[in-house]
Order: sequence, then C-alpha cells, then structure tokens
Amino acid sequence: MKQIESYQHKKILVLGLAKSGVTAAALLHKLGAFVTVNDKKPLSENPEAQGLLEQGIKVICGEHPTELLDEGFELIVKNPGIPYFNPMIEGAIEKGIPVITEVELAFEISEAPFIGITGTNGKTTTTTLVYEMLNQGEKQPLIAGNIGTVASGVAQTATKENTIVIELSSFQLMGINTFNPKIAIITNLYDAHLDYHGTRKEYIDAKANITKNQTELEYLIINADQEETWDIARHSKATIIPFSTKRELTEGAYIQDGWIMFNHERVMAIKEIALPGVHNLENILSAVAAAKLSGVENSAIQEVLRTFTGVRHRLQYVTDVNGRRFYNDSKATNSLATINALAAFDTPTILLAGGLDRGNEFDELIPYLKNVKALITFGQTAPKIERIGAQAGIKIINRVDNVEKAVPEAYRYSESGDIILLSPACASWDQYKSFEVRGDIFIEAVHMLK
Repeated sequence: MKQIESYQHKKILVLGLAKSGVTAAALLHKLGAFVTVNDKKPLSENPEAQGLLEQGIKVICGEHPTELLDEGFELIVKNPGIPYFNPMIEGAIEKGIPVITEVELAFEISEAPFIGITGTNGKTTTTTLVYEMLNQGEKQPLIAGNIGTVASGVAQTATKENTIVIELSSFQLMGINTFNPKIAIITNLYDAHLDYHGTRKEYIDAKANITKNQTELEYLIINADQEETWDIARHSKATIIPFSTKRELTEGAYIQDGWIMFNHERVMAIKEIALPGVHNLENILSAVAAAKLSGVENSAIQEVLRTFTGVRHRLQYVTDVNGRRFYNDSKATNSLATINALAAFDTPTILLAGGLDRGNEFDELIPYLKNVKALITFGQTAPKIERIGAQAGIKIINRVDNVEKAVPEAYRYSESGDIILLSPACASWDQYKSFEVRGDIFIEAVHMLK
C-alpha cells in the first residue's frame, strides 16, 4: 500500500455504508483524515456504524441531513448505489465539493496495476475468467469490486507483483478522477439502470469513464460488434484491442474455423470449451485478450476454459441427475438474459421462469422457446409467461408455488438428455430476498432429487 498524504487532516464525509463505505471510512481514518460517516440506517440497527464509532470515527445515522454539508467537508466518498439526484449529492455538487467512489481510493493507494471490466452483461463471468487465467498463469492476481472483496480493502495488501482484477459498475465509474487501469474491458452496452442514470447517453458516458485516463501505454479491449463501443474507442487514447464473435478481425480476439484466435494465433478450439452459450463467447474472447496482453501462456488459458463451467447463478452447471442436466441461471432477471440462456442449448429444455412483475410483457422470448418442451412458472409473472408459452406452442405449462416446487415438477416431465433450466426472466423480490437466495434454493432442490 502506498503511504499517501493527500488525505491527511482533510475533512471527509463518507455517505452510505455497506461494505464499501465501512472499508473506505476505516482507510481514510488510517490515512489521517477527519472522517464523518452518514448512513440512513439507525445506529441501533447498524453494527457497521457501531464498529466505526469504536474506532473513533464520527457517525451520524438515521437520516441524510443536508445541513451536514455546511460543516466544511473537502470531499465526499459516496456509496455507488446512491444516485446523483440524491439531495445530499446535489447539494455537494452545488457547493463544489468533489464526490468520488471508493474505487478511486483503491487506485490511489494501490501498488498493483488494475485490469478493469465493465459493460452491461457478462462483467462477472469475464472478471472471473480473467482472474482464473492469470492465476493459472502464475501472475498473482487479486479479485475485487462487485464480485469479490471491496477494492480499497484489496488494494491495501496488494504489491507490485500482483494485478487487481476488478468488476466495475457504471455507478462506481461515475465517481473516479484518476483511476487508470492497465487493461480495460467493455464487454457490451445495452439499456440498463436508466432509473439511476436518466438517459442512455449518461449510462454510456459512465461506462466510458473506464478509459478516460488511459494513454497509449494502456489497453482498451472493446466489443467490435457494437457501434457504441467503437464510439468510446475513438475518443480513447488507449491502444485499442477489438474482439468479435461475428467476424474475423485483422487484430485482436475473434473466431476462425472453430478456433479462438488472438492476433492470428490459434489459442483454443471452441469445441473444447466447457462454458455453454454463444453469449459467453464474448466474455471468453475479451478474457483471452486480457490474459494474452498480461503474458499468460496458451496452456494456462486452455486449462481454465476446459474446466470453467460458469459463475454461480449465471448459467451455472449444477449437476446431472439420471441424464438430466440442471443449470442455475437465477441472475437472469430480464428477458435478454433468458434469451441468451435459451440460445445456449439446442436440446430439449424444460424452462423454470417467473418472478417480480415490473409491468412488462415477455413476447420477445417467443422466438427462443422452440426447444422448450415444458414450461414451469411461479411468482407474480406466471400468467404472463404462461400466455407467451401457449402462444409459442408449448404443450406442457404448469404453475407451482415457488422454485423449490418447480424442480421436482420439471423433473417429472423430463427425459434423459434434457436440459432443466432455471432462467426466470424476472427479479426475485416478490418471493425471495435476492437472486442468489432463489438460485441457492434451486440448487438445494436439485440435489434433493438424488
């Protein structure tokens, strides 16, 4: 960890706790700042705030009083989930108080370089693949961000021998000033988080921040199949490394004659890759590019791709029960994610779907239901999904109370060789605390069949 003095004796407000806020507050205190923490949860229900109080850090809980901004703070470190239209943030910006996220702190103190991964879909899978490839290649990586531990915590123990592989959200990237990854990846760009950003342009601009400080000495890996990623590349000073699943390129990562290629070199035959799904080829290509730029040998990349079957809850292979293969795609909280999951298989599939009703319909799924032989629904959206299932000509459509009951019901209609896929196309909050809880219940129910 670099012993920086730029925060010494500065008055800093940490707004919002969770893991990132707790870590940032403790770090700033260690760096000699005068830290105040403000969190909406009452102190009596807030063990994290209580712990910071015991360290001698000033804590204000229960509300976000805008009058706090009159106390002369020189910087605000905000939780990424707090939007910029929050009155506290709007007030800070009006007063000219800089606002950052803890990723900026991590970069400032880190002795290790960063590989930063962002995009709409595939961030977690790509981050995991890059980490595993570097690890297999003995490059001493550390993993951080939304997928791992808090970045500013990881950075405190990182050395020059390490590389920090970090998943970055648009929320985090809006709060950086100097953050500059050695390698940046933009997996793809679609509409997302518009309730937070307001417009697609603001969302894209936030993603583009990943490269705003890069120079020709750093690399930006982009999806060559999307015009918006090329727009970002055209405004970047970084060395551009494209990848494409749709066409052969003159440089970068692409597919040729059934092989993963990088700069005209054969890396691995696609048929040997364990991770299913055409959409996962985007993640694989971008991860291969990052690994090759980091000096990882093909043998290490091959070993990872032969054995890696997916991140938990993201088209995760669970097990085989009497010839039926079970996949947990609980993270599929929208139609696009479920479309990608369905497109990953060309064998008879039993789909488990349903969840929170956000007011949308699911007609875009219909063309992708051709291999679905049975549809098991649950949750608030069950009637909507049943409607499109019937329209797609699915003969077996049954509704159950929950995911736990959906598993044996799906098995009842299955045969050896079938895929049984949980890919809900909906958020989980009508029945479950999170998609992780929903996925864990699915996995447990699958193992109960054995």
